[in-house]
Amino acid sequence: MDETVLAADFESHRPHLRAVTMRLLGSPAEADDAVQETWLRLARSDVSEVENLRAWLTTVASRVALSMLRTRGTRAESDLDQAGAEPDTEPDPETRALQADALGAALHVVLERLDPAERLAFVLHDLFAVPFAEIATVVERSPAAARQLASRGRRRVQGGSADAEVDPARRREVVEAFLTAARDGDFAGLITILDPDVELRADRVAVAAAKANPGAPDVEETVHGAEAVARVFSGRARMAQPALLDGMPGVVYAPGGRVYSAFDIVIVDGRIAAIEMIADPDVLAELDVEQL
Repeated sequence: MDETVLAADFESHRPHLRAVTMRLLGSPAEADDAVQETWLRLARSDVSEVENLRAWLTTVASRVALSMLRTRGTRAESDLDQAGAEPDTEPDPETRALQADALGAALHVVLERLDPAERLAFVLHDLFAVPFAEIATVVERSPAAARQLASRGRRRVQGGSADAEVDPARRREVVEAFLTAARDGDFAGLITILDPDVELRADRVAVAAAKANPGAPDVEETVHGAEAVARVFSGRARMAQPALLDGMPGVVYAPGGRVYSAFDIVIVDGRIAAIEMIADPDVLAELDVEQL
């Protein structure tokens, strides 16, 4: 490919790449360095057979950022003062949105608690919709493992702070209260336990299984709000039981001891803020499940 054309193509993707690397690194200077290194790698590569240049560049930029995060140590160290002092001048809406809500100190403080692989999986999937198959090539793990990394990152981000994870006994009480209300069809009780802005996420296997079972709840990939989520669970979950998922209180459906589905639950300020419904066998295999 002609270098002038290649450079023009790269410039068209620069705002996206800088948005990704800013999310991952939290520093404008480091983000610029990562984007520049991505360009250098592109210039040295034969991309004539690459069908999706944006995806290729995102993968390369992510690998560069991951290497930079790992160089910092097991926890990323963002320069928050610098992030606030150097506004991004790119006119792209994606980058402007990044400035508006992603450069806040609170988010970066939480992201710093994630290890590099968790941070990358969470940022790429939840914020930029990169498929887990592509993320897996960056972190050198299976797609199921990449999905679990993103889930763990999401759980910690939604928890907001280390304080949210201090009292496992209290978290277990909330999970058990949720199960009791669901089994009893106690809609009002579920509303009390669920955060008003609770979000239920279901993987495609769980959605397909629900649609194939006339007695199952009508589940979409994403359900928002306490009332909508309460309707999904009210009068159900009779065969579910509390369990530890990667050491955190959750719920499994495991008749006969075999886990068919799991519910990864995020609790914030004593209420359920998010539920992830997992039925994909590959993802379940990656979970450390301890039935209680």
